[in-house]
Amino acid sequence: MNKDLTVGKPQTVLWQFSLPLLGSVLFQQLYNIADSLVAGKFIGENALAAVGNAYEITLIFIAFAFGCNIGCSVVVSRFFGAHKITDLKTAVSTTFIAVAALLAVLMAGGLALCRPLLALINTPDSLMDDCRLYLNIYLLGLPFLFYYNVATGIFSAMGDSRTPFLFLAASSTSNILVDILFVKAFSMGISGVAWATFLCQGVSCVLAVRALASRLRKLPHEGTPRRFSAGILRSIVAIALPSTLQQSFVSVGNIIIQSVINGYGPAVIAGYSAAIKLNNLVITSLTQLGNGMSNYVSQNIGAGRQERIAPGFRAGLQMVYALLIPVLVLYVGFSSLPIGIFMEGSGGEALQTGVQFLHIVSPFYLVVCVKLIADGVLRGAGLMRQFMAATFSDLLLRVVLCIAFSSLFGVVGVWCSWPVGWTIGTALSMLFYLRCQRKLGKQAP
Repeated sequence: MNKDLTVGKPQTVLWQFSLPLLGSVLFQQLYNIADSLVAGKFIGENALAAVGNAYEITLIFIAFAFGCNIGCSVVVSRFFGAHKITDLKTAVSTTFIAVAALLAVLMAGGLALCRPLLALINTPDSLMDDCRLYLNIYLLGLPFLFYYNVATGIFSAMGDSRTPFLFLAASSTSNILVDILFVKAFSMGISGVAWATFLCQGVSCVLAVRALASRLRKLPHEGTPRRFSAGILRSIVAIALPSTLQQSFVSVGNIIIQSVINGYGPAVIAGYSAAIKLNNLVITSLTQLGNGMSNYVSQNIGAGRQERIAPGFRAGLQMVYALLIPVLVLYVGFSSLPIGIFMEGSGGEALQTGVQFLHIVSPFYLVVCVKLIADGVLRGAGLMRQFMAATFSDLLLRVVLCIAFSSLFGVVGVWCSWPVGWTIGTALSMLFYLRCQRKLGKQAP
């Protein structure tokens, strides 16, 4: 059901809207977590390392899908808040056409550059074939990834975060079962993990797009929506491009960090692979809550209700802190339990590596969550230069410190680069957010 985010108490509105978004991203992350879990449990430590190594490359394509999602979502939510349904439908069809052209370029480039990218990050020879196989199958499923993300972005723009959650919950749960079936029963190895993701992600995409088409047909409008609008595409790209660049540079930074970690051997790679999946589960969830804040801000700006932005920001922070407490208890107090899920046995260098990562990095979720909610406000208000400046400072510092600290303190130094980068980035995001509040003529929290 479509929901107007411009009315009602901000705290209540955001909780009702954001919880299904959070559920969606948790199930989305289950795809990659299931791949690593099944690879580590039923194939071996090298398979876990191969999936984790390939995952850093897939983040580049996920960055483009994320950019398409947020660019379309912010523009559609602005039209929805202003009740311009004809323009809304034109924005949807324009996005679908533009995404088709983008996919052709990305899939061709990905297939051609797969091996050079893996070589660039110092992928060990023992992992190269499995990494290539996983990535090649993953690339075939890019249309599912992109159109699912666009569809969920449009649902969110119209205030409906529940529908995509239901589709993804069913698909992600199925993915775990199909992963086990293909790997354990059919003995398909790494290819079984990849084909299971391809199949289940395809199902969620088809269901989401069909439901979106049905929903749009029911929205009344005046006149005939255009199939394509260059002007609307420019508005979408103005939001999507900085978001894509932000995520792409984050992915490139992660690839550089992965290349440093690859120098420590398969056991450390496997431990990092498990820990970074758990880390990304939290960071992606917080990012999705920030996306929800962007929809909230964009709808309210479209409706001329800027006075709701500051209360929404406060409500968003209260929400993420409430959600982070149980995560920190698990990651800090019982970290060997989630890390151990990914591998056989209860000891060894791989397990110790993953536990060490979580102990150093996870307490700083309390810092980075402030940045991600503030970034959501900046993006929803269209302040993309400020958004990118805060993000790139965080990333650049993390990469530089990763390289410098690794030579001084070994792999522990790599983990320490996360907290420092997050802290600097959060300070900048809050500075830009406070300026945004003054620009809107409202009192900052």
